Amino acid sequence: MTTSATSGTGPTENSMRRALKRARDGVALDVTEAAVLLQARGADLEDLAASAARVRDAGLEAAGRPHVITYSKSVFVPLTRLCRDKCHYCTFVTVPGKLRRAGHGMFLSPDEVLDIARKGAALGCKEALITLGDKPEDRWPEAREWLDAHGYDDTIAYVRAISIRILEETGLLPHLNPGVMSWTDFQRLKPVAPSMGMMLETTATRLWSEPGGPHHGSPDKEPAVRLRVLEDAGRSSVPFTSGILIGIGETYEERAESLFALRKVARAYHGVQELIIQNFRAKPDTAMRAAPDAELDELVATVAVARHLMGPSACLQAPPNLVEDAHERLIGAGIDDWGGVSPLTIDHVNPERPWPEIERLAERSRAAGFELRERLCVYPEFVRRGEPWLDPRLLPHLRALADPETGLARPDAVVEGHPWQEPDEVFQPSGRTDLHRSIDTEGRTGDRRDDFDEVYGDWEALREAAAPGMAPERIDTDVREALRTAADDPTRLTDDQALALLHADGPALDALCAVADDVRRSVVGDEVTYIVTRNINFTNVCYTGCRFCAFAQRRTDADAYTLSLDQVADRAQQAWEVGAVEVCMQGGIHPDLPGTAYFDIARAVKERVPGMHVHAFSPMEVVNGATRTGLSIREWLTAAKEAGLDTIPGTAAEILDDEVRWVLTKGKLPAATWIEVVTTAHELGIRSSSTMMYGHVDQPRHWLGHLRTLARIQQRTGGFTEFVTLPFVHTNAPVYLAGIARPGPTMRDNRAVTAMARLLLHPHIPHIQTSWVKLGAEGAAEMLRSGADDLGGTLMEETISRMAGSSYGSYKSVQDLVAVAAAAGRPARPRTTLYGEVPEERRRTAAASDGHLPELLPVLED
Repeated sequence: MTTSATSGTGPTENSMRRALKRARDGVALDVTEAAVLLQARGADLEDLAASAARVRDAGLEAAGRPHVITYSKSVFVPLTRLCRDKCHYCTFVTVPGKLRRAGHGMFLSPDEVLDIARKGAALGCKEALITLGDKPEDRWPEAREWLDAHGYDDTIAYVRAISIRILEETGLLPHLNPGVMSWTDFQRLKPVAPSMGMMLETTATRLWSEPGGPHHGSPDKEPAVRLRVLEDAGRSSVPFTSGILIGIGETYEERAESLFALRKVARAYHGVQELIIQNFRAKPDTAMRAAPDAELDELVATVAVARHLMGPSACLQAPPNLVEDAHERLIGAGIDDWGGVSPLTIDHVNPERPWPEIERLAERSRAAGFELRERLCVYPEFVRRGEPWLDPRLLPHLRALADPETGLARPDAVVEGHPWQEPDEVFQPSGRTDLHRSIDTEGRTGDRRDDFDEVYGDWEALREAAAPGMAPERIDTDVREALRTAADDPTRLTDDQALALLHADGPALDALCAVADDVRRSVVGDEVTYIVTRNINFTNVCYTGCRFCAFAQRRTDADAYTLSLDQVADRAQQAWEVGAVEVCMQGGIHPDLPGTAYFDIARAVKERVPGMHVHAFSPMEVVNGATRTGLSIREWLTAAKEAGLDTIPGTAAEILDDEVRWVLTKGKLPAATWIEVVTTAHELGIRSSSTMMYGHVDQPRHWLGHLRTLARIQQRTGGFTEFVTLPFVHTNAPVYLAGIARPGPTMRDNRAVTAMARLLLHPHIPHIQTSWVKLGAEGAAEMLRSGADDLGGTLMEETISRMAGSSYGSYKSVQDLVAVAAAAGRPARPRTTLYGEVPEERRRTAAASDGHLPELLPVLED
């Protein structure tokens, strides 16, 4: 294995000349050209660095800080030096025996962490860089024992807890480097840290997979895993630091590919706050102790190429303690930041390389024509952006340290602790709440938000990501044979047969729907069921970034609103008075909403109307509640059940295929987490519905996978009450307005999905619900002839589909729903959430009030 980048023979003079000219002219470079420029030396390197510096200078000018280079005054907190990985160049990581012999614990204790942080605060530090090994409890029983003894479920739980104490007791801002994190880990940590990071290092898989490679034997160093972490950070709107480590055996082409991978993530999510270009330095007592250091010219060339690829707005850092006295050369190549520099603690990753004194660093920066300015751990652009990048719980801590104009650190800031707490007065009523009947003509004046091109990520990158999934498939399976199998025993349908039927049209589709209708009749009979229910969407303030959603609003948008607890309870009481047996409650992921707010909502309804069934909180809301409270999903659901939660809606599923999900949504939970929530709920006796939203960037193969997944869950838990088809309403959906999604499903699609849901979920999920809100009365009646047996609820007040552009209203009376069933030639009867019989008193009340509801909204005073 070689440690210097190689590419066989060097570039030709002509190829270098062409690549340098393209760089000077600002023309986009490809991987081959970038690899050529990484090999620039001598006068060619000076040419490359000069053009990179011009790109950097243009970006600083645009950002309002020309000729400014930044750093963060920090303390390095090595929370644990245990790790499950075995990187061949690392001296940070150790083993339990060595820690014991040195008199250290498996983790730094809270007192040890706070001692470091307090000393740093006294010296004016503002960042606590919390670094640790990856998931040490997975490898070392001693780490597991320490966590158990101190009351932490895992390392991430300790990181969260100690971050809160640092904020409250010292005022330093935690920057978290806990290694590979899951999407759920980001949700747990975002409320306690304004920024996080993880080096990509390289995308060269062979350096991880091949014996002798620097990352061999290290599960967390697989490039695909680390790229997924970067993407999850972007989806979670976490300001994130990453970078590459050069000189560990990668070729120039592989180094270029790593930079392009980082650029792709940065452009897709706008969440990469800085890139670190770090040069390998060999360390004693490691497997790579004899490997040569990455040369300075290698580092300078890589910085310059990174600047050209990332563009003027990117922030590039090179660690100042790894380059001796060559700081001016790095500034001349395009960096604009020196990273964290500590007046107190050593660089525990490179302990043999002391930090330069800050005054010395300022002198070297001035010599290159730059003023050294202090920043916070979170970069100025993100300080100024605010939500959704910064959690409201952190805002008091940031405001105490940040200059509101520049986003940089305030020189006169007093570093002291502030309470970390939930926002006050969460349930203050605000905004318009008559959106079930008056949207688009009042408040909003256009078809999209003014941050349309920023908040959802990079639309061009999304078009590229969506294209493969939307490619039509060739189906060769015999449809007639598939129909015979479906009619004989739908459980015997193969995937190929099911896919053929999902593509059926014309007479074949008619035959499919007839087969599904026969199965429906044999399972649940001819009665069409419905439920007298009321939807209560308690807020539509949300920053998750779902690209299919027109319901979510920023606080300042004209159509934004939040209900008080009394208003939620008033709506439930009104619903009870007109015969409802259920309230269905969901809301946006409001940044001010504490994780316990959902308990308050359920409790408010039960206290006002004890007999009302509370069907509430999608899996996304469950995860949001759990991560904000620091509880596990199981613990949170248990507490919600005790507060009055009866069942949960199986919404937020969309399509349970992450290929599709990450086009549809920027920050919603992954498919695996949705499955974890519903299966945990079922295990606790909390049943749920199941859903599928289709007709956007999906194809029938995705529908098949989704339905198969639901069937497997139901076989294991038996917890689904029904399956609800949710045709995509495209009219105001951002992903449609951006020209990516289809304009919703066709009637063929709707019939095929309904029929195949009946067949593929048989006999596990007996009830198939169709949506009159999205399809209208005629469309719903057609679905009742295609395998469906349930019409859902009266709703009374429906906002989500209406804001998306549905024109079918927000309320259907019982008589209306009975008429839909009659149009399909079927009788109708009311049901409860769990498909039980409705008490006679509820039937009489609903009948007496039917068709002339009281004035339900608005509840807010003008």
